[in-house]
Amino acid sequence: MSAQLRETAQDVARLLWREHTVYRERSGGVVIRGEQVQRWISLAPAGGRDEILLRAGRILDGGTTAPARCEAVMPSAASGAELAAACRRLLADTAAGPDHRTGAPQGAPRRTGVRGARRERRNRPRRPAGRRTRHTGFASALVLLCVAGVACYAVWGAAAFS
Repeated sequence: MSAQLRETAQDVARLLWREHTVYRERSGGVVIRGEQVQRWISLAPAGGRDEILLRAGRILDGGTTAPARCEAVMPSAASGAELAAACRRLLADTAAGPDHRTGAPQGAPRRTGVRGARRERRNRPRRPAGRRTRHTGFASALVLLCVAGVACYAVWGAAAFS
């Protein structure tokens, strides 16, 4: 089954993306990574004997894969074109799904405030409570003074022994 899945995955990968990577999972399934589109597809044996479990997800900024967002079960007798069509639907659902950082649907306002009142959130960086401006701490100033003192001592020593 593993060899058949790998061949099927390579056929599907060629239909979906020009640039792709196909590799085997530990569980016996096969993963297709499309780095240029930041998506992945997994083909694995499903619970039924003649079924393939298709899963789709995103590739995060660091190159790690996010958990699957969409799943579908297809018969293993399905052609490569049918599997590619199912994968395209899963990829479309993955793209339209919730934002992977917040869990909220893309473009939807977040619920904040009392009783879930909708309010648009301003795009501004958060700053720590109680601090108005950035400042250097006492320990940092002490380290800078020590470094300056060592530099002055080195200059004085070089001048004294010349």
